[in-house]
Amino acid sequence: MEMTSRIEMDEDNDNRGSMWDLDQKLDQPMDEEAGRLRNMYKEKKSSALLLLRLAFQSLGVVYGDLGTSPLYVFYNTFPGKIEDPEDVVGALSLIIYSLTLIPLLKYVFVVCKANDNGQGGTFALYSLLCRHAKIKTIPNQHRTDEELTTYSRSTFHEQSFAAKTKRWLERHVSRKNALLILVLVGTCMVIGDGILTPAISVLSAAGGIKVDHPGMSNGIGIYNIWKYDSSVLKAFSPVYIYRYFRRGGKDGWTSLGGIMLSITGTEALFADLSHFPVAAVQLAFTVVVFPCLLLAYSGQAAYLMSNRDHVVDAFYRSIPDSIYWPVFIIATAAAIVASQATITATFSIIKQALALGCFPRVKVVHTSKKFLGQIYVPDINWILMILCIAVTAGFKNQNQIGNAYGTAVVIVMLVTTLLMTLIMILVWRCHWILVLLFTGLSLVVECTYFSAVLFKVDQGGWVPLVIAAAFLLIMYVWHYGTLKRYEFEMHSKVSMAWILGLGPSLGLVRVPGIGLVYTELASGVPHIFSHFITNLPAIHSVVVFVCVKYLPVYTVPEEERFLVKRIGPKNFHMFRCVARYGYKDLHKKDDEFEKKLFDSLFLFVRLESMMEGCSDSDEYSLYGQQTERSREGLLNNNGNGNTITSYADTTISSVDSIVPVKSPMQGSMTVRSSEHVSSQTETDELEFLNSCRDSGVVHILGNTVVRARRESRFYKKIAIDYVYAFLRKICREHSVIFNVPHESLLNVG
Repeated sequence: MEMTSRIEMDEDNDNRGSMWDLDQKLDQPMDEEAGRLRNMYKEKKSSALLLLRLAFQSLGVVYGDLGTSPLYVFYNTFPGKIEDPEDVVGALSLIIYSLTLIPLLKYVFVVCKANDNGQGGTFALYSLLCRHAKIKTIPNQHRTDEELTTYSRSTFHEQSFAAKTKRWLERHVSRKNALLILVLVGTCMVIGDGILTPAISVLSAAGGIKVDHPGMSNGIGIYNIWKYDSSVLKAFSPVYIYRYFRRGGKDGWTSLGGIMLSITGTEALFADLSHFPVAAVQLAFTVVVFPCLLLAYSGQAAYLMSNRDHVVDAFYRSIPDSIYWPVFIIATAAAIVASQATITATFSIIKQALALGCFPRVKVVHTSKKFLGQIYVPDINWILMILCIAVTAGFKNQNQIGNAYGTAVVIVMLVTTLLMTLIMILVWRCHWILVLLFTGLSLVVECTYFSAVLFKVDQGGWVPLVIAAAFLLIMYVWHYGTLKRYEFEMHSKVSMAWILGLGPSLGLVRVPGIGLVYTELASGVPHIFSHFITNLPAIHSVVVFVCVKYLPVYTVPEEERFLVKRIGPKNFHMFRCVARYGYKDLHKKDDEFEKKLFDSLFLFVRLESMMEGCSDSDEYSLYGQQTERSREGLLNNNGNGNTITSYADTTISSVDSIVPVKSPMQGSMTVRSSEHVSSQTETDELEFLNSCRDSGVVHILGNTVVRARRESRFYKKIAIDYVYAFLRKICREHSVIFNVPHESLLNVG
């Protein structure tokens, strides 16, 4: 009995123990799940706090221009006296719906989503289009460029509307040029905006000095609505827009040029998008900026309903005596911030144009190590300053500056609408009804404003047109000259048969060292090399043709930057290295360009040696193959036991087109595999490359003189022989851009 009970008790204890273990096992995953949920909650909380902080920071940079518009909108809408109080309600109604349709619905919720990985502006839209259709005018792209991680390109169904649109754009060069000119026009108008914004913003803010102390105790915003005339809130009804135009006639229509100023800054908002994430911009506008703007305009309208003679300086006259000077200081500071926002947008869009070959080479200073988008362009800053002072001194009043400002803004918006139409078709692949709805609504509003500003071309509106025309001439001539120079290089490049006919010595004495020959060609041997061989008695033991090219992407990752190929058989020791950059990337003095180039070259030699046994043919037919492999284990040493510091992955392509070629000097010659061409092993070649590198590296730059043909038309001669030649003379040299040491530089004419 005792034994039986003892056994039963032991069994009960075992059952309790097993139940306890089971509970612990069940509790363990629950605890892990709870911990995971807590971590997720903390991450979401921290990301939400970061988003709120960025949204707050974006108020000054992105919305500075929009926020200062109340300083001058009503004055430019009613330059004289307000005849009828109902006109104020009608103007307010126009302002409300303009702010709703253009900045809120179009830009914040639609256009901002068309950013190129956080980059905004007309050239960012153009870059997106270039990746989805072959519309880039300079044909320096290679199929390997489309395999970059930042090069997002999709395929189309043959019968889709997007595919038909793509073929229509690619069919004729004139359509590609027309699209480029459209982008350049938008860019030039943004530059004009950067000139006019400081003039009108700071002058309007400083205009408070002229205002006598009001002697009245007003409130601002909500208080003005409550105290003076709450009936202005009926402006939320669009009926008053119709009544405004019916009562005002042509004068009411032309006053849209002043209403237009209420939405200025939206183009700077999009161009400055690189500084902040889209979600932060959307949050700041919908929660803070949009309601505050509506209240500010409604408060001024309420004040003007009772004080129609104060339209010239309604903003300052509606400020109480007790806070007048603090508000004046804040308004002036805000105007300066607004000016900085448009100037920063100008810098960003100039950098994009520079990278895509549409602007002369100017100095670009990287002002932040953390954020790549923060740049400063000294030359452009001086030009903006001089033109801004000239505009401020030349105009008689702020009304004329306002007319000029409105003209620049509405043209940029029209350009953005047309580019967004193509984005929605080719990139987003929206249904044609959505495309038609967006395009139709945008064009109705913007063409209405455009027709109004046309009436004021002779009252100051001509200024941005002249400024834009000057910059358009510079940008298009530079692009045209660059394109023609590239076409000449392509047509006159040296054939591989000629190179092979010279033999491994290239018909010269091969001296120790490495020659880096800079060229704009991404394939083939440049014509300047034949000039070099013809006029000099010796050449370096290793020759590397270096091509630095920009792609229509915002950035190229460092590990995918260099594309290395071999030119000719191994014993020729000739290579090509293509360094690829995006329009956001910069050449910095501390980026060790030369070291990274040689790291990629050494890796190519090692990978090429591994690939030789993989070919089914005896011929040297590695052309066109690509490999992306981990560099771990490959970069143990470079022949001398030195460790090569490089990146995880790279794109490496093999030799150029050297599969069987005919040599004029040797009849038929087949380039065989490495066992027939050279007896050097991988280690031998790496040692040879290292010894040449230790002997010295020389950077060889070719100076090509571009001249128009004698039979060319006179305007082409002027454009090429004078304008383009002058721009090349004053722009930065390639050696400065590539940070080439002066003692290692050799210029070949």
